[in-house]
Amino acid sequence: MDEKESFRVGAAVRRRRRSLELTLAVVSARSGLSVPFLSQVENERARPSRASLEKVADALGTTAVELLAAADPACTVDVVRDEAPVEVPERADPSAAPPPSRVRSLVRGHQQLHATEFTGDHDTAREFQHRNDELLYVADGAVEIEAEGRAYRLGRGDTLYLTGGVRHRWRATEPDTRVLVVAVAEHIDAVQDRRR
Repeated sequence: MDEKESFRVGAAVRRRRRSLELTLAVVSARSGLSVPFLSQVENERARPSRASLEKVADALGTTAVELLAAADPACTVDVVRDEAPVEVPERADPSAAPPPSRVRSLVRGHQQLHATEFTGDHDTAREFQHRNDELLYVADGAVEIEAEGRAYRLGRGDTLYLTGGVRHRWRATEPDTRVLVVAVAEHIDAVQDRRR
């Protein structure tokens, strides 16, 4: 792999293998690579060549591209700047359309963490159900959230945590509401540690 692909792919390989409930011996038999080498890859002590990564991906029923997309970037620091604030004139006519809502990603690229900021009159008629955990934080305004048939009202500073699989929908109940949604990214399966 070249320097542009300086990712810690071992963690992605380990997560994928564990989610399939495969042992290193099974992946070794499927890929033709040794168990010690695969262990070193998973523990970031060896960096696989492109050909080796493709063999591992085949053994795990995925592609090298998907493993790289799910990989942890090596020591990445990224700043996402806010866009210039938009001046919204006061509505003289209360029946006029509300100012447009805005959705902004707070994390770039394929990361383990997904974070989005919703600003304005957000109303979700559709129901969501994510595989992985999610946290909603109300930075300004107020929201109503329906989760598994129960209604929750959240105001400024409140949070709601949803475990993976919980059906939910939400809507802003005040103008200029700002909600941050943080979740484990969909391309990463949250795997419960079975050693507990």
